[in-house]
Order: sequence, then structure tokens, then C-alpha cells
Amino acid sequence: MAIKKTSREEILKHSIKLFKIHGYYNTSMANIAEACGLIKGSIYHHFKSKEEIGLESLKYIHNYFIKEIYSFAYQDNLSDKEKLRLFIQKTDNYFLNSEGGCLLGNLALEISSDNLLFKDEIRAYFDNWEKALMLILEDKYGEDEALELAQECVAMTQGSIMMMTLYGSSENYLKVGQNIIELL
Repeated sequence: MAIKKTSREEILKHSIKLFKIHGYYNTSMANIAEACGLIKGSIYHHFKSKEEIGLESLKYIHNYFIKEIYSFAYQDNLSDKEKLRLFIQKTDNYFLNSEGGCLLGNLALEISSDNLLFKDEIRAYFDNWEKALMLILEDKYGEDEALELAQECVAMTQGSIMMMTLYGSSENYLKVGQNIIELL
């Protein structure tokens, strides 16, 4: 195997893909190194352990969603309908172009009961998703109803991501996004 230089970010991107497709427990440090074109020991120059890679992978995606998707909820220059449409569009772009479903949803099922650090990061991701949707919806529905709707929207989206991955069809996933947009 060729030895090459790579960055933490590149290792995370490869790890995320592997974790999404094969799961956390079924992905080894050797698998990560191979996907990166590295020898296994080279990974340890960037990360102490697979657990650190897993946690940083969760944070990487969470930060992406905060910057690229949840941020629409906080833009005062957009109407609520525009915020929601952009929110759904960017969410769709991410999940429709990403093999393996949702890493945070997958790992919530696979590992969150075993690893409190992972569980905390996954909860923060979903809490931020719900909060952003709630902010968009609360002018029309009030805070309590907007929170309930936001929680339902996240649950429906996650379920539709799982079904899209399982059946290889985005039809129902896209319907969920349309139904969310129609809330406003």
C-alpha cells in the first residue's frame, strides 16, 4: 500500500462513509487506514483511537448541519417559508447524495447506549435540529405546538432516511420534506 500524507478532515470523511455503510463496530482502524490509503499506524498521528475518530465524525457532521442547514432558522432576512424551503432543500441535498443514511441516526441505534460521549453528541445534533425547526414554525404555531411539530418532523425525516436506505428509493423521503414545507 502506498504511504501518503492526509489530513484529519480526510480521515474523518472516509471514516464517516465507512461508519455509515458498515457501522461503527464493523469498521476497524485497518479499514479506515485502507480507505485513506494509509498504513494503520499513520492514523494514530491524527487520532488516539477509533473512539476519538467516531466522536469527531459525529461532531464533524453536527457542525456541518449547524453551519449549512440549521443556520437558515436564524436568518432574519428570509421569510419562514423561505427558511423552511432552504432547510429542507439542503437537508435533501445532503441525504440524497450520501450513501448509508444518517450517521447520527445509525449510531444512535448502534452505540449510544454503550458510549455516553457519542450519546451526548447525537442528542445535541437532534436537539439542534428540533430547535431550528421550532424557530421556523413558532410564528405560525406558537412555541409548544412548534416544538411538537419539529420533533415529529425530525422523527419522520429520520424514519424516511432509514426507509430510503433500506428500499433504495427516495420517493417517500421526498414526500416527507414536501409535507414539512406545507406546514407553512
